[in-house]
Amino acid sequence: MPSARLLLCALLVLIVHTGFAWLMNRPEDAGVDVPSGKLMSLSFAPFREGYSPLEEIFPLPEHVEEDLSLLADKTHSIRTYSSLGGGLEKTPDLARKYGLSMIQGCWLGYGYMDNKKEIAALIKSANANPDVVKRVIVGNEVLLRGDMDVDRLIGYIREVKRAVKQPVSYADVWSMYMKHPQLIKEVDFITIHILPYWEDEPISVEHAPEHMEQIVKQVEDEARGLAPGKPILIGESGWPSAGRQRGMAIPGVVNEAKFIRDMIQVVNRHGFDYNIVEAFNQPWKSNLEGVVGANWGLFSADRKPVFPLTGPVQENPDCASLLAAETVIWLLVIALCFKKIRFASWSRLLVFLVFAQLVSMCLVTLAHFLGYTSYSGMQRGYTVFMLVANGVLAAFLIQRCLDILNDRPGNELLARRLRSGYLFFIILALYKTYGLAIGGRYLSFPVEQFALPAMGIFGLLVCQCLISHKINRCSLSFDYLSGWNIQGKRDRLIAYGLSFAAIAMILGETKAFMDGRDFIQAHPGLSEGLPFALRYTLYNQQLLLWLVCLIVLALPFWSHSGNKTKT
Repeated sequence: MPSARLLLCALLVLIVHTGFAWLMNRPEDAGVDVPSGKLMSLSFAPFREGYSPLEEIFPLPEHVEEDLSLLADKTHSIRTYSSLGGGLEKTPDLARKYGLSMIQGCWLGYGYMDNKKEIAALIKSANANPDVVKRVIVGNEVLLRGDMDVDRLIGYIREVKRAVKQPVSYADVWSMYMKHPQLIKEVDFITIHILPYWEDEPISVEHAPEHMEQIVKQVEDEARGLAPGKPILIGESGWPSAGRQRGMAIPGVVNEAKFIRDMIQVVNRHGFDYNIVEAFNQPWKSNLEGVVGANWGLFSADRKPVFPLTGPVQENPDCASLLAAETVIWLLVIALCFKKIRFASWSRLLVFLVFAQLVSMCLVTLAHFLGYTSYSGMQRGYTVFMLVANGVLAAFLIQRCLDILNDRPGNELLARRLRSGYLFFIILALYKTYGLAIGGRYLSFPVEQFALPAMGIFGLLVCQCLISHKINRCSLSFDYLSGWNIQGKRDRLIAYGLSFAAIAMILGETKAFMDGRDFIQAHPGLSEGLPFALRYTLYNQQLLLWLVCLIVLALPFWSHSGNKTKT
């Protein structure tokens, strides 16, 4: 009978968990299918994992050829950003081989000599490959980065225009052309970047198409008075498939698919010239822009499609394998704890099985997310470290859960281990929240890394309530949950620190929005801008989940059991 009860409860939990997993990852409608045929242009930077322009480790010619062969039947043209470095110099010859044209660029920055080398290489390539290089772009977002002033940039543009026959442009976010309208007269075509995710006032994926139409019209109106009829190229537009949320702009595979499909509808309807950013995910960008910077590609870093351009789209195509891994870990926990739970009542058995299932979900989700978003040896080392830390804490939590459900007295050694484990995660949470508060633009919210500690506190509370049939301030204390009255003298300081960190993060996120140049221009006064900035901050679902983690971690340290006995 006890074994049958365990089997029935396990089947119930497994069925519910499987249904929930399917519901959360069912194929979704991502908009109108992209018409058959090739895209107009894709940003092309063939940097695979282990290659980076920051470290001057450039792709090999065979990498460039392999990537271009993959893109040959998917796009008419590619846009490049540099004319120097390893296999990049072979790009025009290989593009010709695979029937691709190029919008070739040169990378400009602070260094005078580096800029001269880039420009010389661009001029040489454009003149040597006029059948492939159809347009050239001098510099990319150099004004946005503040690497040089506009007059120096114009000098470079004029130098290239004198030396090549192809149309010449400069590429930057659309607002830079509004701020420096003299550029409109200098270029042969206007290249603007429209990236709704990165706007100072982030645009949701649902409103991105109308935003694109509005921006192109605004630039057309500005150009009409200075250079009527000058062509406009949407030089970059895209959406990230992973990373931190900004206001209403939520990264995701489904959202990236929806954006690209909607964008194609807009450009086809209006006849816009466009280039999608980008062909391949760029692991090296994680060093500059975090997880979100590395995940703008139509293809992953290992050259697999991130999403289809037709039909429904799944947020996580690996859902089935993750569910299987969660189930294996869950069954392993049940097997190890079988003797301790087989005679438990229905309610206690269900609570334990659900708790164990949540533990397995947290561990597998952490492994999958950090594994997918780790791009270097150091990042992978951190992934292993966090998996071990979460795994050890999970073992302590499961043992404490069993002790509570089996009415066993508290264990001082286990309680001290739990306290040490939570102190480690709390210190790490304070560090990460401090980073988010003072400069979190490119930092992801570490919800996956702290889901298990937060869930563990909630799970132990449920177990205690099930046994004692009551909940009060004392029952919320960490001593009561862990089973031993250690009564740490600094518990209240921990609670203060976590609470202050949560408030500081909200203020920091809000201030970051209010410091944006375009935001200030749109909302010049504090009273006018603050409500908008707070709205963008508090709409952030990832931020709110992280706040929940901080609050849950702080809650047991606000309370004191006031009880000198073992619990």
